[in-house]
Amino acid sequence: MIKKLLFFFFLSMFSWAMQAQELNARVTINSDKIQGSNKDVFTTLQKALTEFINNKKWTDATFAVNERIDCSFTIVMSEASDNSFKGEIQVQARRPVYNSTYTTTLLNFRDKQLDFEYTQFEPLEYTENVVNSNLIATIVFYIYTILGLDFDSFSPQGGTAFYQQAQQIVTLAQAQGTWTGWKAFDSNQNRHAVSTALTDNTSGIFRDMWYTYHRKGLDEMAANPDRGRTTIISALPALEQVRSARPTSVLLQIFSDAKLDEVVSIYSKATTQEKQEGLKILSNIYPTETTRLEPLKK
Repeated sequence: MIKKLLFFFFLSMFSWAMQAQELNARVTINSDKIQGSNKDVFTTLQKALTEFINNKKWTDATFAVNERIDCSFTIVMSEASDNSFKGEIQVQARRPVYNSTYTTTLLNFRDKQLDFEYTQFEPLEYTENVVNSNLIATIVFYIYTILGLDFDSFSPQGGTAFYQQAQQIVTLAQAQGTWTGWKAFDSNQNRHAVSTALTDNTSGIFRDMWYTYHRKGLDEMAANPDRGRTTIISALPALEQVRSARPTSVLLQIFSDAKLDEVVSIYSKATTQEKQEGLKILSNIYPTETTRLEPLKK
């Protein structure tokens, strides 16, 4: 009997391990700018956020342990007063490239508007369609954005449901008059801008390119580098369409921060003509990135 119980115990543990949560997140809270010696609250919050993100099931999909999305949330605190805090958050996410040891960046976004209330040891909770904390709303918004970008990279328009959930967070957060980062026209680089850009009527151009770039381009490069590179290069003019339709679209900044150096590296193995064409396209889209595009001139 004992052997049977042990068997079922280990079987259940194995089953849990094989169906892990979606995210493998690292949370860092930098409080160097905050004066004072008692910074235990930041250590507590860092641990609580790590557990909140990693231990919750965010989708109905089945993820193996090795399929969890590597991501990081770096919060840099600038002000603290009692239970009120202000700072910024840098969100990064990566996914592996098929049949290789290489991982590619999906998101590398700096959000400069983060303010929230937090009391040490208070539980961090999220219930769908309810937001009571600007911090939790912000974290959940970026979780769904990461999931959307990841799913979009594996199947055409695969991240739609997650972008809709992120958009719902924006709608709910806008009702909180004192929360920053959620309102239209406050900034073309805030959470509202990100959500709108990923769901408006021009987002399909970018999202189709995103799928082609990753699934038909990067994932093919291990088997056929030339074909993969050609596919990626052929997909990039979609960025010109995005710029033409929305010159200030945050999607262009998202692509630049996550992908521009990678694209330049991919072009480094292209023909001279392809390099020249790539330089022309990318210089038109990113006229201020002359230093990062310099290798294409060689």
